[in-house]
Amino acid sequence: MNVYIKNGLLIGLNLMLVTACNDRLTVQPTQSIDVTQALSNEQDVRITLTGAYDGLSDGNLYGGGFQYIGELLGDNRDVVFGGTFTALDELWRKTITTTNTDVRDTWLDSYNVINRTNNVLANLEKVSEDNRTSYEGQARFIRGAMYFELIKLFGKSYNDGTPASNPGVPLVLTPTGAVGDVDNRVRNSVAEVYAQVIDDLTKAEQLLATSPTGTFATALVGNSGVATKGAAQAMLARVYLQQQNFAAARDAANRVITSGTYTLASDVAGAFSDVSPESIFKIVVTDQDGITGTNALNTYFASTRNSGRGDIRVQTKFRQLFGAGDVRGQFFTTVNNNVFTSKFNDLFGDVVVIRLAEMYLVRAEANLRLNTSVGATPLADINAIRTRAGATQFTAVTVADVLLERRLELAFEGQQIADLKRTGTAVGTTPYNANNLVLPIPQREIDTNKQLAQNPGYIN
Repeated sequence: MNVYIKNGLLIGLNLMLVTACNDRLTVQPTQSIDVTQALSNEQDVRITLTGAYDGLSDGNLYGGGFQYIGELLGDNRDVVFGGTFTALDELWRKTITTTNTDVRDTWLDSYNVINRTNNVLANLEKVSEDNRTSYEGQARFIRGAMYFELIKLFGKSYNDGTPASNPGVPLVLTPTGAVGDVDNRVRNSVAEVYAQVIDDLTKAEQLLATSPTGTFATALVGNSGVATKGAAQAMLARVYLQQQNFAAARDAANRVITSGTYTLASDVAGAFSDVSPESIFKIVVTDQDGITGTNALNTYFASTRNSGRGDIRVQTKFRQLFGAGDVRGQFFTTVNNNVFTSKFNDLFGDVVVIRLAEMYLVRAEANLRLNTSVGATPLADINAIRTRAGATQFTAVTVADVLLERRLELAFEGQQIADLKRTGTAVGTTPYNANNLVLPIPQREIDTNKQLAQNPGYIN
């Protein structure tokens, strides 16, 4: 962490007074809170937590950035990037520079959100007993999710070398206020970052309810834009799978599935609607004025006919992976001979971060690798996904089948590079552990914090 981050984190500079509106996470800025007066009571803590959700919805984070970075970095000509933005083109071509603006803003915005959660966690004594547990759980979920995304992008994969010695990202667990040399942090190891992620998400699971609770969430019940027990469980399933801790991944996914809180949508299109029954956690997007989530997936993946830029074009090579009758193989939009995914056609559609279908895929893979059938057999789980898609049912299933099913079902949702790295699969001719598949520490971070070591393969 450095001066650039810290300037953005100062609560007096960037914390806005926001209020929840109706049943959506719609927030309206009314004034800045002076740093000397901030967080003096429960309302201030609630404002800060709402600000953390607002930051989380940014277009460089779960508003689309984490997802399109994961897809472009892991792409092997399944798509073509035809846009004019150099930052995204560098990601797609794997020729990323240390001054890439998307990389810079993803780092900065993530630490901004982390600082807001740190302020919440440091001031829980000012929150009523009725709300304290919920506030802590939500803050821990957000902080754990942010560090998980950061370590996947800026550190080596957990199965690449030695996590205990591989450099990860700086762990900042207390609020950043006045700027000083003490805030120039070294990079914690990959193992240390994962341990913190698991600690935060495990505590979040314990603290959070099945549905949003407390005055903060009163207007948001029924809306998966707020962290819940299921969201923490689902994120843990992702984390454990990335570590290849298959038993823990299986059990976390199974807790989500067997909770009965979520059900698979009846059709493929329904999985991406704002009222999808399988949405576990999402970024709420509205067309109202004020601070709302950003749907950057619509911006880059959708055709111009559907309010997008038409930058990311799906190639025949990928579409041919779907079997006859598989509805997912027709879930595309064609404009001027270019093909685009139809997952993000709604400009104001909510951005789904985690959905139930992924939990079936996690449980199936983990059970298969462990030769177990906790919750259901791998075959039953995979066929549940394929039945919804109208695809031919399997009579037997292998790990390769499950991994291909993940690619087909979760395409363009941000899991591509993470899946390739954890399975040791090359991106075309580029080895999974190549230097250019790890993002560089942004140059401005290096310039202002000499304790930060750059990732291999990048010249400062």
